[in-house]
Amino acid sequence: MRSATITRKTAETEIRVEIDLDGSGSYANATGVGFFDHMLDQLARHALIDMKLSCTGDLHIDDHHTVEDCGIALGQALAQAMGDKRGIRRYGACLLPMDDALVRAALDLSGRPYLVWSLDMPTPKIGSFDTELVREFFQALSTHAGITLHVTALAGINSHHIAEAAFKAVARALRDALEPDPRRSDAVPSTKGTL
Repeated sequence: MRSATITRKTAETEIRVEIDLDGSGSYANATGVGFFDHMLDQLARHALIDMKLSCTGDLHIDDHHTVEDCGIALGQALAQAMGDKRGIRRYGACLLPMDDALVRAALDLSGRPYLVWSLDMPTPKIGSFDTELVREFFQALSTHAGITLHVTALAGINSHHIAEAAFKAVARALRDALEPDPRRSDAVPSTKGTL
């Protein structure tokens, strides 16, 4: 079974995350940051990953540590759940429209973390949420899951729509990359034999 549970405790956050890569997209996310919870819900739902993530963080300072550390823990859980990556498709991409926003995500579950981020937000905040934290989350996720990830906004005037389109696009790309390949279910998708 492709699942994992990660706990992470620092002086700034305490996190527990449970995922099942072969789920139906069910979720129960509670970080204390409403907009971020909404984005994590989108990630789970559209990647078809069952996800339970709880975080108690130093929100009296700001949301930064909570968002970044959740990205770290979720990335670690993804890496653990993927195991040796035998039988996966490895690559995924999505061009996702959401009203005014159009976001492209492309990724490789290569084990080589790299983030290319071409997504500017028109406003510094969505409600009380700092929009720069969207990038911080995906930087932490890609680093700790070992994902080469490209995210590009091709259109958009509303920060909420752009951010949500980014989470949904990455989710759909993850779904494609994590899907079992019926033609090569016994093989690691690399000429090196390992990822």
